[in-house]
Amino acid sequence: MLRLTSHRGGFGNRFRLRLQYRHFVYFFFVAAIFMKLVILHNNLHARYIDMNLLDDLIAIGSILLASFWTLWLPPQGRSIALGVLNVLLTVLIFADLVYYRYFGDFLTVPVLLQAGQVGDLGGSIRELIRVADLWLIADWAVWAVFMAVRRIRHGGGNRHPSGWLRGTGSYSNMGGGSFSPISFSGTSRRTLGWRRFRRLYTGIGVFVLGFVLTLGPIRFYTQTWAVGLFENNWWNVSLYNVTGLLGFHYYDASRYLKEHLGGGQTVSAEEQKEIRQWFIEASQRRHADNALFGKYAGSNVIVIQAEAFMNFMIGKTISGQEITPNFNKLMGESLYFSNFYHQTGQGRTSDADFSSNSSLHPLPTGSVAVRYPNHTFDVLPQILKTEASYTADAFHAYEGSFWNRNNMYQAMGYDRFYSKKDFQLDEPLGWSLGDKSFFRQSLTIMAQEKQPFYSFMITLSSHHPYTLPAGLQELDTGEFKGTIFGDYLQAVHYVDAALGEFVEGLKQEGLWDHTILAFYGDHDNSITDKAVYEQFFGKSLSELDVHQIMNQVPLLIHLPDGQHAGVYEEPAGQLDLTPSLLHLLGFSSDSYYMMGNNLFADLGSERARDRLVVLRSGAYTDGERYYIPSDDNLFTNGSCHDLTNRKITEIEACRAKHEEAMKRLRFSDEIITSDLIAEFRKEN
Repeated sequence: MLRLTSHRGGFGNRFRLRLQYRHFVYFFFVAAIFMKLVILHNNLHARYIDMNLLDDLIAIGSILLASFWTLWLPPQGRSIALGVLNVLLTVLIFADLVYYRYFGDFLTVPVLLQAGQVGDLGGSIRELIRVADLWLIADWAVWAVFMAVRRIRHGGGNRHPSGWLRGTGSYSNMGGGSFSPISFSGTSRRTLGWRRFRRLYTGIGVFVLGFVLTLGPIRFYTQTWAVGLFENNWWNVSLYNVTGLLGFHYYDASRYLKEHLGGGQTVSAEEQKEIRQWFIEASQRRHADNALFGKYAGSNVIVIQAEAFMNFMIGKTISGQEITPNFNKLMGESLYFSNFYHQTGQGRTSDADFSSNSSLHPLPTGSVAVRYPNHTFDVLPQILKTEASYTADAFHAYEGSFWNRNNMYQAMGYDRFYSKKDFQLDEPLGWSLGDKSFFRQSLTIMAQEKQPFYSFMITLSSHHPYTLPAGLQELDTGEFKGTIFGDYLQAVHYVDAALGEFVEGLKQEGLWDHTILAFYGDHDNSITDKAVYEQFFGKSLSELDVHQIMNQVPLLIHLPDGQHAGVYEEPAGQLDLTPSLLHLLGFSSDSYYMMGNNLFADLGSERARDRLVVLRSGAYTDGERYYIPSDDNLFTNGSCHDLTNRKITEIEACRAKHEEAMKRLRFSDEIITSDLIAEFRKEN
């Protein structure tokens, strides 16, 4: 028989105490994770994204959905499961917060599968951690104190006999008088079954509640201002604004599984036809039989992708010193595109590499090199090998596995990839080899190559966190000394010096007069503090100013004869590099699936001012207007800027080009994820 013996306070009070304790751990868990989500949100400082009541409900509901199953476990097993789940979710929230500080984005499954890339960030990650982040584990301290006090009150005894893990055992005194054990020896199976049934329906009830709290507000959002959220490739921060953090990660994981286990994304025949027609029209816009077409046929091509090399400091001085003296000197005999934009996403350096060589946009999540290295793309090294038997090599003095370069570069058609193992580390600096030695050793290899050759080089010394040894700090950064911004300027100054030595080396090797040299920055420096740039420029900056500063990188192209030198202010982007170089070499890009502009089809003309340059975030410029999207991805919450007076104008003035920009991003994503280039070639 089941014996319930009361000593003080009555059966009802003790039952309530048992009920309160049984679920106290769960309530504490939900409250703790909710507070961590609030802390994360408050640290994002995302524009137009507020955590309102509906967002609170989504957050609570998603926590319930992530944890309802623990209510099916016996009390001790539940406590252990909730503890483990707390740790896992805390790690995820913390990782998202740190990742967001660097990339302005959230972790995704493809990024997690590239964990080696994140781990290798090393010092960069340490720079991004704040003391205030300890609030994310404050609940652990509270729980430890609670358990210590409880243990002291009960004389250190074990309040959770091991039998609880089996659904049997006893409840002891809960601090409200004695309560004799509930003995299950000889207890009817009906009583034991009732306990299991109670856990079952409690868990189901919490699941239903979580489902309603989560899906109700999300459904409301997607039927009002977030129409098309899951049909289009919305920016991850915009997805987060609707689904919450846990909901975002669930959606991201399900999307990844669908892509890789469910047969991948399918594109209807009608949309494939629309995509093909768009590329036909794009090739017509690029086409031009002008004097520059083929003028430099047979030239070597060297493309330098410089790490975090931004445009704002070109031509600038600090403490009377030029920050980039060698670049400035080259500008006098080269084409300098002063409104050139990086178009990268989560893949950063890898994205710049891909977009510059393929003339396609990177993906909204992850890196193409990691996710789809074996899909078909029209890339510069392979085209040059096929069209004119070029030797094609890639140079990067870091691990060949980083961003899956070993596999991606093989697929892109490079004859050889010179990675860290191929260089003598005679100038250890930052992540690997200093750029001066990198350029010097790479030049030795190029001088021995069969010509014509294509060499793609990725520098490294100006990588976050930009720390240089004191002996290499040749720039007086004045008021910025000792700051990360000052360190950045030092690193850029060093890379500029390395560039100057490389150019002199090309001349000494007799390659300078037979080589097209292109130099561009891969992405921004991740220093997003507006006040720093206002201090640097000595004036207040508008939203447009800051957005352009963070997205503009320099593009410099030196031609073998030094012709056409000058500053070109027309808008351009990384997608434009490959079709432009092909034009100079005499290869038409008409038959290739490329999205970029041909910078030499309309060089310096009024027509060039109409180029549309689309960023991965959905921002764009056409030379007349500049659209900055809001973090919630609503077009009307973005801002439309008139570039003639640099003031905000009517949002509708940007609508048509915005729709075209979103179409381009969607078409590029479908080309990549569905391997449409291979499909189109089969049909032909």
